[in-house]
Amino acid sequence: MDVRIGLIALFCLMGFTCADPVKYVDCGSSTGKVSIVDINPCSSQPCQLHKGESYSVNVTFNSAVESQTSKATVHGIIAGVPVPYPIPNEDGCKSGIQCPIKKQQTYHYLNSLPVKSEYPAIKLVVKWELKDDNDQDLFCIKFPVQIVN
Repeated sequence: MDVRIGLIALFCLMGFTCADPVKYVDCGSSTGKVSIVDINPCSSQPCQLHKGESYSVNVTFNSAVESQTSKATVHGIIAGVPVPYPIPNEDGCKSGIQCPIKKQQTYHYLNSLPVKSEYPAIKLVVKWELKDDNDQDLFCIKFPVQIVN
């Protein structure tokens, strides 16, 4: 069984809503290639993120390089200004990826996107990067979201 199919089935069994892959823009993946971005639950696009909830982010990508480590950075882009967005775990090697990362392998990066109750209701673009040992982007994606009450 394809690992991706198994992960999707697992999420469905855990009670997550199965949705279509999220539309995203590649913003400079220099050492990898993204194939799928899933945010669960996300039943419409842009994804409506409810305050006080957490969302599962799954990025399937293929690495073009070897790397011992990987580190995620996330920004909310509001009126063209990138604002750092904290995530629970920046270490990609503890987020579904078996490190060291090998060349020409497919990986499933898994992390959560918590939405704090105090965040304003706003539309923004999320920029999510996963960097290799040389601070190059294994992937860089942007996708629109809307924070709602």
